[in-house]
Amino acid sequence: MSLLLITNVRHDGRTHDILIENDRIARIGPRLKVRGARRLDGDGMTVLPSLFNAHTHAAMTLLRGYADDMFLHEWLETKIWPLEARLTEEDVYVGARLACLEMIRCGVTFFNDMYWHWRGTARAAEEMGVRALVAPVIIDLGDVARAKAAKQEILNLLENCGGFSRRLRFAFGPHAIYTVSGDTLRWLSETARNNGVKIHLHLSETDREVQDCVNAHQGLRPVEYLDSLGVLGPELIAAHGVHLNAREIEILARRGVAVAHMPESNMKLSVGGILPYTELRLAGVPVLLGTDGACSNNSLDLFQSLKFAALAAKHDSNDPTCLPAAEAWTMATRRAATVFGVDAGVVEVGRLADLILVDTRRPEFTPGFNLMSDLVYAANGYCVDTTLCDGRVLMHRRRVSGEQAILAAARRTARRLAGGGEAAPA
Repeated sequence: MSLLLITNVRHDGRTHDILIENDRIARIGPRLKVRGARRLDGDGMTVLPSLFNAHTHAAMTLLRGYADDMFLHEWLETKIWPLEARLTEEDVYVGARLACLEMIRCGVTFFNDMYWHWRGTARAAEEMGVRALVAPVIIDLGDVARAKAAKQEILNLLENCGGFSRRLRFAFGPHAIYTVSGDTLRWLSETARNNGVKIHLHLSETDREVQDCVNAHQGLRPVEYLDSLGVLGPELIAAHGVHLNAREIEILARRGVAVAHMPESNMKLSVGGILPYTELRLAGVPVLLGTDGACSNNSLDLFQSLKFAALAAKHDSNDPTCLPAAEAWTMATRRAATVFGVDAGVVEVGRLADLILVDTRRPEFTPGFNLMSDLVYAANGYCVDTTLCDGRVLMHRRRVSGEQAILAAARRTARRLAGGGEAAPA
């Protein structure tokens, strides 16, 4: 049995020790007496649940700063997709390791990913010690041959996704309704339900997507169109959800769909609106928090996303009480853990030991009137001193094993992909 004793941490306003047995929190209390445990000094730290990033394209760290300040569809069609066509599994592995490093340093131990060469992302997450829901991106553009190849990739995934630890799970990643045919979407949904896996899909990110859908599908908006295909259900994680009307929100709630909110990416790409947070929550739709890829954010620091989400909701609703700090924190912890089926998201005996130690002696937490407010409105990823996942210490005193080698490999790979210059072109 592996024993880890974290001593002298603040928890619920008091100083406690936390005993971790293997992968779970075994005891919480003052001055615990434990023989044979490795000790980790938490003096000056506050223990909190680690964070969940509900929507990423991890390996896009390689494209950070490569193509900025462009309209979304132009950005995708002229910059991103052409470069992505040159990616190999090894490239994705290198980029995903960089993403895992960045997320660990910001207190994230779970990410929900959609990208090419799924095995590269899975290998990286496995080696870095985090949890991930990994989905291969599916695009067929209505082409029969591409649809056949996409379906075969899903069947290959189902057959070959073994060999990874229980921290890694797999999903299906149809890109969006404008890149995946209705027949393929219907097939993916049926296959997902038959195999008990999640689906990860971009939904209603731009007004153009909505208008194109209305024009192409007899007046149906994106949510209505997906509902007509039988695609909507609790297995679906819908990313963005910016352009939703009241009827669509009611359908999402009735079908049990969760929505991942990416405020920074949406603002940077000027998608023409803000996710209707109040309406979604009043309807009972679980809203989670993500960063999107490092090419469209350009950061994987979920603490920044916490603040942007809270401020955007207040600004959009003209209501300063909308999305208070404690509720924003829940989006990235307890609520996400529930949606993704991970027994974490809170610091409790019996839960998985996915934890962070935050240095509350820093200026961001001073004078310290309200911890939740400080976490959401003042803190950033640099405030995280220690990150644990599955009972294993991934970072302590802001040090992550192998960090310099990960950074060097990412620089080399990104420069090669961008054409061999000293840096990726602007």
